Amino acid sequence: MKSLPMTPEILNVARRVVWFREPEEELADPVHFLAHVMSIGTVDDLKALQGIVGKDEYREVLEKAPPGIFDARSWAYWNLKCGRQPAPPLPSRTNKFLVM
Repeated sequence: MKSLPMTPEILNVARRVVWFREPEEELADPVHFLAHVMSIGTVDDLKALQGIVGKDEYREVLEKAPPGIFDARSWAYWNLKCGRQPAPPLPSRTNKFLVM
């Protein structure tokens, strides 16, 4: 995924949707950042990304989505918007340390 420009508008979006990391740090991981925008972003957040992020980037986020960010509703919406029907299952965490 291409890196995102650090414009004042995008930095403000990063500050709002990923409040637990510094905006510059968050923008260094565009898949993580965009997954948060796609899940909890507002229309204004999406407008700030318009012309910078398109359907291909949103589709890539869905393909590489980190587990635990999307809820069922936003996952279904973005998969429909990106033409991925039927939507695959939500990304889930795996327990690497589970011993049987």
